[in-house]
Amino acid sequence: MAFRNEWKLYRRKCDATGEEILSAYSKDNPFKVYKNSIWWGDTWDALEYGRDYNFSKPFFEQFKELQLAVPRKGTSIFNCENCDYNSHIRQSRNCYLNSLVVNCEDLYYSYWMVNDKNVFDSIITNDSTLCYYCSNVNKSYGCLFLEEANNCTDCYFCYQVHGCKNCIFSSNLANKEYYAFNKKCTNEEFEEIKNKYINGSFKSLEEGKKEFAKMRKEAKQRTVHNLNCENVTGDHMYNCRNCKNAYEGFNSEDCVNSISLGGATSAYSCYSAGWPNCPGPVYMSLVSRACQDVAFGNYNWYSSKLRYCEGLNTCDSCFGCIGLRHKNYCILNKQYTKEEYEELIPKIIEHMKSTGEFGKFFQNDLSAFTYNENSAQDFLPLDKETALKMGFKWRDEESKNSKPATAEIPENIKDAKDTFTKEILACDTCKSNYKIIEPELKFYKQMNLLNPHLYTQYLLLKTWFSV
Repeated sequence: MAFRNEWKLYRRKCDATGEEILSAYSKDNPFKVYKNSIWWGDTWDALEYGRDYNFSKPFFEQFKELQLAVPRKGTSIFNCENCDYNSHIRQSRNCYLNSLVVNCEDLYYSYWMVNDKNVFDSIITNDSTLCYYCSNVNKSYGCLFLEEANNCTDCYFCYQVHGCKNCIFSSNLANKEYYAFNKKCTNEEFEEIKNKYINGSFKSLEEGKKEFAKMRKEAKQRTVHNLNCENVTGDHMYNCRNCKNAYEGFNSEDCVNSISLGGATSAYSCYSAGWPNCPGPVYMSLVSRACQDVAFGNYNWYSSKLRYCEGLNTCDSCFGCIGLRHKNYCILNKQYTKEEYEELIPKIIEHMKSTGEFGKFFQNDLSAFTYNENSAQDFLPLDKETALKMGFKWRDEESKNSKPATAEIPENIKDAKDTFTKEILACDTCKSNYKIIEPELKFYKQMNLLNPHLYTQYLLLKTWFSV
């Protein structure tokens, strides 16, 4: 995770055209960065930066030199429409400020989402529509404040419910309809309780959130949230078999010590293998899409027989390469014949064994990102001194120069005029400025909600991570 920036976006110059672009790399990051259309184009070739392997220098030192030479794309956005302000998103449209998204539409301020439409402020939600503030939810519709749920419709403030409809403040229910506080209720009673808390008022919604937090704390907890699994240890695994210490995966098998598995086979010590599939084996790698026989990799797609490679697409039999596409038998971005490659690789491995490098993942200082802007900081926070001692880089945050709010948030969403989207707001906690965009205001009015008084990224981290 220390090699992955999931949230930070910066404005910087494209090193190919000089124009300003949005990028996961800050302007003071030493790597060359191209805007996506240039990077994917045919005006350059990563083989131009190839070099001979130097047996008098450690491999990681040579790899770092190659990293600084080979351009990288500004953002991880693939086949999307109107999704510029996102990170790690593909096959989606009309999305804003999200990360880890596949095949979504009208998605806002969310994380780790697949096949969703019109969803806001949620995390790990799949195949769902018209939802808000949901976590680990699948195949649900019209739900607010829903956690650990499947196949639910019009459920509010519920936890660990499955196949339910019109339920509120309830937990551990299956195939129930019209329940409130885990008791059967009439349609009229349900609507009365719903309208008490979801009536457009910020104050009423906050009271509902407090009631939900209390109910959730008192609810019976499942030891794990696995479904249709065989011989699996870990959590949030679906339709999986023979996996050990694995988390957040589906349709995967024979995986160990891994997280974020989508159709993966034989993934060991990996983060994000599959999506849509990964026939494996894949070992100690970050982001492996449809890869086979890959070890010590970082962001490789549709490739096989890779070792210590970064950002390769549709490649085979490469070692220590960066940014190649449709290439075979390359070492440090230099092209070899099959015979030359097979003769040289054993010698390189022996050299790496002598330096103590072979069999280890990339050194911490080879991450393209500083520790306080990478994903590891969300799960394992470190202070600057500790991170630097461990070999990571650190970037001191720029002053935000926040401005006073130009308007106060109304008490009720019904009082918010369409011109409210033009106002500058300030987070109650971190004081960062933000705006309510038009689709957001439309959603709040449709769902009879008032937006929180918090900057969205702070809200996400405060809600789902430990800050």
